[in-house]
Amino acid sequence: MSAPLVRLFTQPNFVWTDIRKEEEAHPRHYLAHLLLLALIPAVCLFIGTTYVGWSLAENETVKLSATSALQLCGLLYLSIIVGVVLMGLFIRWMSRTFDSRPNVNQCIGFAAYTVTPFFLAGIAGLYPSRWLAITVLGAASLYSTFLLFVGLPIFMHERKEEGLLNAASVWGVGLLVLVTILVEMILLWFNYLGPEYVRVTGV
Repeated sequence: MSAPLVRLFTQPNFVWTDIRKEEEAHPRHYLAHLLLLALIPAVCLFIGTTYVGWSLAENETVKLSATSALQLCGLLYLSIIVGVVLMGLFIRWMSRTFDSRPNVNQCIGFAAYTVTPFFLAGIAGLYPSRWLAITVLGAASLYSTFLLFVGLPIFMHERKEEGLLNAASVWGVGLLVLVTILVEMILLWFNYLGPEYVRVTGV
């Protein structure tokens, strides 16, 4: 694990200054972080839906065919990348209201690091379970919110009051983007690609 990734969970109050310096010195420094960590939920979901499956009735396990799972996970990966880029663009646009003037790459980088808990929460996809998903995603949401409110004033060089107001605006837009992209992804997969289920009955 990279140093910034570890420090997001061990020193969240101090890591943002270093991340901002890296983004200023090396534009698009966030790309490796985003492109690699976004694979975690996609790969884990593929394994979970094709090899583990889930139960809807007693003595029956439902899985996805490899083709359907690959389509779903490919869409998920693409949706994550698009969602992070959109959030970065929204952060850049909203920053005009305040004194900070970050560039687009810095804003996308901030978004990529802020949603890191969701990337790691994707490990739960190895065992598809409604309650496990709700628990893990709930915890990831709380920690991402914490990173947002702590990190935005530091990363954007804003006064604390401005940073909190900006973070609240970003949180609201982020929720809208998350729901919209995920719903569109599921509808596209379900209505146009046609999921193929494999049902295994226990003995």
